[in-house]
Amino acid sequence: QPCAARMFTSDSVVCVCNSSYCDTISEMPAIAIDEALTYTTSKSGDRFKKGSLQFNSGIPSQGRINLTLDQNIRFQTLKGFGAFTDSAGINIASLSNQVQDHLLRSYFSDEGIGYNMGRIPMASVDFSTRLYTYADTPNDFEMKNFSLAPEDFQYKIPYIKKAVEMSNKKFMLFASPWTAPAWMKTNNALYGKGGLIGTAGNEYHKAWALYFSRFLEEYKSNGVAVWGVTAQNEPIDGLAGNFSFQCMGWTAEQQRDFIKTDLGPTLHSRGHGDVQVIIGDDQRLVFPEWAHTVLNDQEAAQYVSGIGVHWYMDWILPPTRISDTHKAFPDFFILGTEACSGAMPFQPDKVILGSWTRGERYSQFILEDLNHFVSGWVDWNLALDLEGGPNWVKNFVDAAIIVNAANDEFYKQPIFYHLGHFSKFLREGAVRISVETQGSDLKDLKHVAFVDKENSTTTLIILNLSDQSETINIVTGSNSYLVTELLGKSIQTIIFASK
Repeated sequence: QPCAARMFTSDSVVCVCNSSYCDTISEMPAIAIDEALTYTTSKSGDRFKKGSLQFNSGIPSQGRINLTLDQNIRFQTLKGFGAFTDSAGINIASLSNQVQDHLLRSYFSDEGIGYNMGRIPMASVDFSTRLYTYADTPNDFEMKNFSLAPEDFQYKIPYIKKAVEMSNKKFMLFASPWTAPAWMKTNNALYGKGGLIGTAGNEYHKAWALYFSRFLEEYKSNGVAVWGVTAQNEPIDGLAGNFSFQCMGWTAEQQRDFIKTDLGPTLHSRGHGDVQVIIGDDQRLVFPEWAHTVLNDQEAAQYVSGIGVHWYMDWILPPTRISDTHKAFPDFFILGTEACSGAMPFQPDKVILGSWTRGERYSQFILEDLNHFVSGWVDWNLALDLEGGPNWVKNFVDAAIIVNAANDEFYKQPIFYHLGHFSKFLREGAVRISVETQGSDLKDLKHVAFVDKENSTTTLIILNLSDQSETINIVTGSNSYLVTELLGKSIQTIIFASK
């Protein structure tokens, strides 16, 4: 079903979904050996517009842009794409049942963009309507009074279960804490400068490790299996004075010691040894140094599976910080664990309905990350309201889906379709392959290619940042190539049977 387009004041359209209508993506047909399928989204209004290309034999003519794919040169294996939060659940709950269903299907079903990952905040974050943790009773070192919050039962667990049900993929949920209870912290508060009292191995650190374990147990008993945990959301936030919402400060050395002394042993001894522990969960700024500090210690590294990176400084810090991290620690996966637009103080417009520019930025940085060994990418909020909330500290931002509860409808932003060009067509287990480029003006073309062994397909994603359309040769073998026309300001996913 096509997009029900609506123009607001920005540079492209949103697609409107209500109780009677929501656009879908048709099931991908079997691909003939001599053709390729294309899906195009453009500033001018295309949303997953389907097409096909025929293979040509021989060597393509010079003078055009050539992309040469080499399946023999392989890089990282893909994990997936996703999102979640309290606010997302609050906004989904504000819609009628039919519209809720459309929204969740848009993200998680085969007729949507096929998310297979989700990040669950452990207790409250800025995108909550109040401050809370799961263990607010002082001196409860044994976590006897640990209990999930009403928000978990109203806004997280029900929608997570529906999402998992709608998805026919292996679902990977990971949880992140923003703060420990105030009584466990040096500043006796959930935000501002402060960390856990004392050092690794003491009763506060042991209790904090137990808090993780109790969270995993409670979610499991409510029918939600959690695949991973990050050791702390943005650990350097709580080292800064006056940080305005939930945070807790850790240095890399403190995180290393907590993992090897408390978190790792506790998870293993309590039956959570298969839960993936992810370090960092902060900006490029802290890498690769953070990884060196934690992972060069074998006692800590034995408990760690991956590294988490946020996108908020990607525009000023080079991606080599990520590829250098991978080169030093190739056995640990790297995930993009949080991203959103409109978060910067110099962005006065928090929600921009129909912003192509913001969608394009997502694709640009996803492509950059994938080309620097990131193996999965998780957006921040699944859905926000027209203001970009709710957010108790008014830290409003944009999202891929914006909910207009008063009209019982929601708007799929260009960001949604940009994300979908990756999440829909790249499956867990796909492996990135080499793409060599030749041509005169390549600065406006960004791309990545993956090969999927399971269904024997190759997927190439190309982003055109220029206003001009481009004709591109795609060399797929010693004697075969495709020619595609890429509209100005567009993103195209091309899928063909691996040769």
